[in-house]
Amino acid sequence: MTHHLSVKNLLDIPPLSVEDIHIILSRATFFKKALADKTVPHTLDGKVVLTLFTENSTRTRNSFEMAVLRLGGKLMNWDEKVSSAQKGETFSDTLRFLNGYQPDAIVMRHHEYNAPHYVQSLVDCPVINAGDSYREHPTQSLLDALTIIEHKQKIDGLTVAIIGDLAHSRVANSNVSLLTKLGANIHLIAPKNLQPQKIPSNVKVFDTLEDGLKDCDVVYVLRIQKERMDASAIPDDTAYYHAYGLTPERLAIAKRDAIVMHPGPMNRGVEISDDVADDPSQSVIFQQGANGVPVRMAVMDLLIGSRI
Repeated sequence: MTHHLSVKNLLDIPPLSVEDIHIILSRATFFKKALADKTVPHTLDGKVVLTLFTENSTRTRNSFEMAVLRLGGKLMNWDEKVSSAQKGETFSDTLRFLNGYQPDAIVMRHHEYNAPHYVQSLVDCPVINAGDSYREHPTQSLLDALTIIEHKQKIDGLTVAIIGDLAHSRVANSNVSLLTKLGANIHLIAPKNLQPQKIPSNVKVFDTLEDGLKDCDVVYVLRIQKERMDASAIPDDTAYYHAYGLTPERLAIAKRDAIVMHPGPMNRGVEISDDVADDPSQSVIFQQGANGVPVRMAVMDLLIGSRI
């Protein structure tokens, strides 16, 4: 298989071809084995990756940083809270100065919608989107695809339910785009006020778990993103849990061998019960999180790594 992508940045899922997706997932599988065997090639040796995060992040930021270090690269971090932005410097001026330092790639998470596209227009190196606003989170959907394939051996023909705050979820947006490219059927399940405004024609939307979970192979749970909504949208966590929380009884509506996924952070007792989150036979949540490292290794290797 070729090791070349048709894109020079990873800003969102739609520009990726099906072949691009398979190349990334194949490379991630290679790196996952290399990590287990302690035989990781240092394809980022001599490369410096700039991380630029304006939102809090644990899994995404740390897995990107681990990925760079595992590949032998070095990190430089721009921290908005202690930067010259506090002195009034514009974001565009900051980017132009940082671009002058010639980073080999920029990994960024930003609260502004479409920010990665704006940054890409100002710099000379590849830009990798680690999540912007409620728009896109492409590497999350790639690691989710890898996880599904590991447990189901395929994506084509599977039915995937995505439950929760769909209106504010960049994870849902990227997953709908990627999984439908690979042939999955999507069930979106949410109360009316948390359903997306634009609903793709090739997905089904439900407002109850009882209807939406039938015949599902994958049950993907999202947290309520209160930082992105009016407080009145979900006034009572307990009421939400009673209506939409994934419990063992509700999970039983899906196929018996359905797997449960969650991008984290989990709000236990709000969108998911402890019994489901920690179920050793159906929950793959922590394996899913671990897949962030090899997937992000694959993306950076394919965009800026030396060929091996």
